[in-house]
Amino acid sequence: MHRTAQQLAEAAAAAMQARDRVADALGMRLLGVGPGSASMQMSVREDMANVHNTCHGGYIFTLADTVFSYCCNSHNKNAVAVTCVIEYLRPAYIHDLLTADGSEQGLEGRNGVYDIRVENQKGELVALFRGKSTQVKGEVTDLDKR
Repeated sequence: MHRTAQQLAEAAAAAMQARDRVADALGMRLLGVGPGSASMQMSVREDMANVHNTCHGGYIFTLADTVFSYCCNSHNKNAVAVTCVIEYLRPAYIHDLLTADGSEQGLEGRNGVYDIRVENQKGELVALFRGKSTQVKGEVTDLDKR
């Protein structure tokens, strides 16, 4: 059966969500997915605060990295990170609602580049993340067995 790129992205995201224990544990919510794109939200909890009483950068990175994974796996080809870099531009605070929006910048052969913007509930830019991926063997979900 031929599936559209959007249907493929949605099926891959559904399969990933069922297995994504980190996103579940951190309360991340998938807002949307498309071919090469994804959007998620996460509320900053008290147990995510560092010694400065701001959100630990590792949690912000994890949110952005999770969006990156949904973006680069949206073509239903297993893809993993090769490199990731993040620039923190402002702190996030307890009870902030962070939204991470990611988009594919380029996909050539097995290699992809993705940018993710992380903003707070005021629309203020918290961080910019760039991830580079490579596709490995296998598919995220076997659509033909459904």
